[in-house]
Amino acid sequence: MSVPLLQAAKVGAYIMKQKLKGNTRYPLVLMLEPLFRCNLACAGCGKIDYPDPILNKRLSAEDCLDAVDECGAPIVAIPGGEPLLHKEIGEIVAGIVARKKFVSLCTNALLLEKKLKLFKPSPYLFFSVHLDGLEEEHDKAVCQDGVFQRAVQAIKVAQKAGFQVNVNATIFDGTTPEQVADYLDYATEMGVNITISPGYAYERAPDQEHFLSRQKTKQLFRDIFNIGKERGNFKKWNLNHSGLYLDFLAGNQDFQCTPWGMPTRNIFGWQKPCYLLGEGYVSTFQELMEETDWDLYGTGNYEKCADCMAHCGYEPTAAHVAAFKPLEGLKVALRGIRTEGPMAPEIRFENQRQAEYMFEKQVEEQMETIEAQEATSKKRRKVKLAERKVA
Repeated sequence: MSVPLLQAAKVGAYIMKQKLKGNTRYPLVLMLEPLFRCNLACAGCGKIDYPDPILNKRLSAEDCLDAVDECGAPIVAIPGGEPLLHKEIGEIVAGIVARKKFVSLCTNALLLEKKLKLFKPSPYLFFSVHLDGLEEEHDKAVCQDGVFQRAVQAIKVAQKAGFQVNVNATIFDGTTPEQVADYLDYATEMGVNITISPGYAYERAPDQEHFLSRQKTKQLFRDIFNIGKERGNFKKWNLNHSGLYLDFLAGNQDFQCTPWGMPTRNIFGWQKPCYLLGEGYVSTFQELMEETDWDLYGTGNYEKCADCMAHCGYEPTAAHVAAFKPLEGLKVALRGIRTEGPMAPEIRFENQRQAEYMFEKQVEEQMETIEAQEATSKKRRKVKLAERKVA
C-alpha cells in the first residue's frame, strides 16, 4: 500500500523495540483532541453534542506536548472538533514535529488555506482532510453544500505549497460499492493517500440509522475491492493501510480490537478505553494503561463495540500481528486481499455485557467542574480587586 517509507521504517523499528522488550500493550498513535468545537455539524458525529462551556474549553500547547511526551507513540493524530480553530495549533504542530513524531492534522479544510501559513512542510507532517466520498455524498455527510469543492481547493493549495495531504473517509450504510470505488479513483488521481473506515455508532450521533453492521461492512469492502480489481485500479489506490487491515475489512481475519493502540487525550483527560468510546477519564497515560479493565471492551465483550471495525481499533491489531506473526502478513502480501469464498468466523455475541449510557452523567460532572473553576476564578479576581483598592 502507500504508507510513506520513512513512517513505515520508524514505526516498524518502534514496534520491534516493543517486541524485544516483551511489551504486548503499547500505543502506536496518540489521538490528541485539543478541542471539541467544530465549524460543521455532521449527522454522524458524536463529538459536538456538548454545552458551550465544554465546547469552549481547549488544551493548551503545553498540555498537548506533555501528552505527546507522556504517551511516547511515534504518530500523533490531531482530530477534534476542528483543530484549525485552536489558536495555538501552529505551536502544537511545530512542537510535535520538533520531536520527530509524525503528525496527522485532521481537518475539514474549511480553514486550511487561511491557516496554511502557520505550518512548514515536513516529512513528519501531513494534513488529513475529511472527504467522505465524492461531492454529493460528502456534502450530504457534513450537512452543508459546497464543502467538498472548498476541501478539494484547499488540498490543491496545500499540495502546491509542498505539504503532504491525505484524505480520510468514513463509510456509512447506504453508500454503494461503486460510489466508494469512484471516490478512491478520484482521490488517487489527486495524488493523496487515503484512510478509509466504516463509521462508528457514537452514542450521541444525530443520525443513528446509517451505521454499518459488521456483516454489511465485510460484504461492502469485498464488493469495493472487486470493483477495483475489475477496473485494474485496486493496486493503484493510495490506501494508507496495512494489507492485514484491508484483509480484515474484507472478512478474512478474525481480529480483536486493540483499544490501547490509539489512546486518546482530550480536554477531559485520558479517555477510557479508546478514541471512539468514552467510558471515563483518568489524569495520566500510565493510569489509562494500568487501571483500565481492557477485557470489558471489544467486540463480543461489550454491546457498544458490537459492530465496530474502525481502523483506530483494528489497524494497531494488524500492526501487532505483522510484527509478532510475520507469516500472516506475508500470506496476505502474496495472495492479495481475498474477495471470494467463506469469511472468517464471526465473533460470538451471547456473552457481551449490555451498553452503559453515561454521556449525560459525564456532561453533568464536567459542567460541575467548570462551574467550580469559574467560581474559584471569580473569587480570586475579587480578592485581587480588593487588594488593589487597599493599595
